[in-house]
Amino acid sequence: MKIVLDTNCLIQSLPMQSRYHAVWQSFVEGRNTLCVSNEIIEEYLEILQRLFDFETAELTVKTILNSPFVEMITPYYRFHLIEADPDDNKFVDCAFSAGARYIVTNDRHYEVLRRIPFPHIDIIALHDFHQLLGQNN
Repeated sequence: MKIVLDTNCLIQSLPMQSRYHAVWQSFVEGRNTLCVSNEIIEEYLEILQRLFDFETAELTVKTILNSPFVEMITPYYRFHLIEADPDDNKFVDCAFSAGARYIVTNDRHYEVLRRIPFPHIDIIALHDFHQLLGQNN
C-alpha cells in the first residue's frame, strides 16, 4: 500500500523501542511503499537534524532515498487545501500525485481533507495505521 508519512509520524516510528517502529519497518521490509517528494525529504532532514544528530538524520534520509520501497514523487498539482498550516500541503500534493492510500498523520490541520470531495485523500492517525499493519500481518 502506498502511503505518505507526515514528519511527526516518521519521528515517532524511527526508534527501535517505539511502539510504532513497525511502521518504519513496513517500508524497510517492503510491506508498504513510502511516497516522498524532494520537499518532504528536505523537511525530514531538517527536523531530524534538529531533534537527533546529523548522522542519524543523514542515515535515515539515505535509507529512504536508497530503498526500493520508496517512490520519489514530483507533484504537479498544488491544491493549497490546508490553510491553517500551508507547509503541510506538500504532503497532500505528494499523496495526490502518488495515488497514495493514506497520509499517516496525527496533525489536526489535515482534518479539512475529510470535508473536501476533491481531491479525495484519506488520512489516518499513526496509532490506527499501526493497528492496520498488525491486522495485515
